[in-house]
Order: sequence, then C-alpha cells, then structure tokens
Amino acid sequence: MNIDSFQEDIKKCRFCFMCRHLSGVGNVTFREADTPRIRTAMVYGVLLDNSKLANADFIDTVYSSDLSAACRYHCVNHFDENGIMLAARRDIVENGLAPDDVKKLAEKLAAEPAAPKISGSGDILYYVDADTAAVASEAKAFDKIAKKAGVKYRAGRGGNTGKALYVLGYADAAKKAAAEFAEAVNKSGVKTVVVSNPAVYDALVNDFKAWGVKLSAKAVHASEFIASLKLKFSKKPGRLCYLESDFLKNYNGNLKFPRMLLGQLKAESAEGFATDLTSEKTPFMFGTNNEESYTCGEGAVVFAQLRPEIAKKMAKYVEERADKGCLIAVASPYTKAQLGKNTKLKVSTLTEIAADCL
Repeated sequence: MNIDSFQEDIKKCRFCFMCRHLSGVGNVTFREADTPRIRTAMVYGVLLDNSKLANADFIDTVYSSDLSAACRYHCVNHFDENGIMLAARRDIVENGLAPDDVKKLAEKLAAEPAAPKISGSGDILYYVDADTAAVASEAKAFDKIAKKAGVKYRAGRGGNTGKALYVLGYADAAKKAAAEFAEAVNKSGVKTVVVSNPAVYDALVNDFKAWGVKLSAKAVHASEFIASLKLKFSKKPGRLCYLESDFLKNYNGNLKFPRMLLGQLKAESAEGFATDLTSEKTPFMFGTNNEESYTCGEGAVVFAQLRPEIAKKMAKYVEERADKGCLIAVASPYTKAQLGKNTKLKVSTLTEIAADCL
C-alpha cells in the first residue's frame, strides 16, 4: 500500500506530541483523533492489520484532515504527517473504500474538461480556477493592475489541474487532468502563467513535476507577479493582519513574495507600526504563534465541500483571534470565501489590496 513508504515517519509521529497545536481541525473539533499523533497512530494500526483500512471512523478521520502541512514544515525532523494522510487517502480509494461524498465529488471533477478556455493575446496567461472565479472581485482586481502596468495578458477559465482529485486520493485521474491542462497551456505558447490560487500554484510548480507533466510556461503566484511590476502605489492599505497560505508557506518554503508585496504597499501590522514584511525569515504573525494554519482548510482544497461545518468552525476560530479593527489580508481566494461566508471580518486578497492602493 502507499502508506508502506512512510513506515519510519509513521512509527515516530505516533508517539510525538510536539505538533498537536498545529492541527487546524483538532483545534476546533477537540477530538483526539484529529491530532497528528493519533492520525498516524491509526495509520500504524492499518500497517499492522490492513483490514482496518475499511474502518468507517478511520476513513472519516483521514478525510477530515485539513492537510495544511504545518506539522511537516515546523517539525525539526520534517516527519511527513501530511504525506502519510495523502497516502492513506490513495489507499482508501485504490481499495474501493472511498465514502460516497468523496466518490461523487471526484466523479464530478473527473467529468469536467481539464483544459482551460483561453482567450486574449499576450505572453502572459492569468488562470482563473473555480476558487478564484467564486471571488469575482479577484479577477477584476488583477485586470486593474495589469492595465495600470500596461501588461497584456490572456485569460484562462475553467479547466482542472488535477489538484483536487489528487488530495481526494485519485492519483491517476489527477495526472490525466494535469496532462490535459498542460497540453492546452503549452499549445497557447504563453511564457508565464499567473495564478491567484496557491493550490493551483503548488500543482503547477510541484505536482506537475512529480507526475512527469511538462509545463513550458513559468508558473507564478499573483503576489510575485504584482511585486515584479514595481508599481507606484498612491495609497497605503493601513493596518492589517496577513494570514499565511498553507501552500505558499508550508508547501513552498515560505514563499517570500506575499510579504514583499505588502512591504511595497507599506502595510502596517495590526499593532499599528511598520513591519519588516520583506524578510523571508520574518513571517507576519497572526494569533499567538507563527506556526498555526488559519486558512480554513486551504491545504485540503475541497475541504469546505466535504466538511462545511468544520470549515465554519475554523473560520470562527480565526474571527475570535482577530483584531476586529484591522483588515485581514489573505493570499488565497478559498480562504477569503470561507472567512467572508462564516465571519463578519473584513477580508481582502493581496491582489485586491494592491488594486485598491493604485
């Protein structure tokens, strides 16, 4: 089984309490099963007795993981609890044990055309995935910035990079979708693909490479693209709290561009003073520490569709810890949608904030 390749990490993680506080789900459900240690202990049980893979409680726990990868990123030994959960999901699927809600969602995703519809002209493609499309103001903000910078770009809408299918455990379907997506982009001849969704960024940069899918264009997150334009902003965003993205931080080495952009905007911290946001080693802290994930399940991509009540609790968890007088800045349209739907916080993406400051 897929979990067999993680045996050493499983044996070590099941006895370690050090990242207990880094389970976004566990912090709101208060279930011991939703902590990294117990999740891996349950997987260890499956290693000893493969029949336990079919246990309904085990399957529920595996699909309730938010996959933030905060545990892996902050672990001094980099034990891969996140990889263990993804492997367990693949084993569940490959053994025909996927629960109905997961199966139906995967079938829906696999049935959709993976190639995006591309329009316009230019060497740059701005890809609008489903999460970005759900936040209509995001694409409008990007267009405002592009026009200000005199940048021509093509727009890509629809399609499927395979990311959601992969996190659900459908690796083969994910690779097939990725290949179809890449083929369409490669045929367009664009040199750069700009994305607002960090999950898509991670798919294009990391998943495609791991799957042997060649993307001829360079993939960049919107924050990197906007920061590279070095625009002159006429306004400042004022006081804000920045919520780090799971994919940009924990999956991609704490990507520096979101903080670089906030530095260009001369953003102020919630405490009211200017903060060194340009340093890759100095994350803009929210809450009581700089390790927790506050993305409402961004790492699991379709978490809000499978576990809407838990996603709501995670949003409330953020609201309880936020300075109500400041703007919440996020890198992910998914996180903005969840906080906007479930809280009264004022939330904007980095792209929207940059557009507002022009």
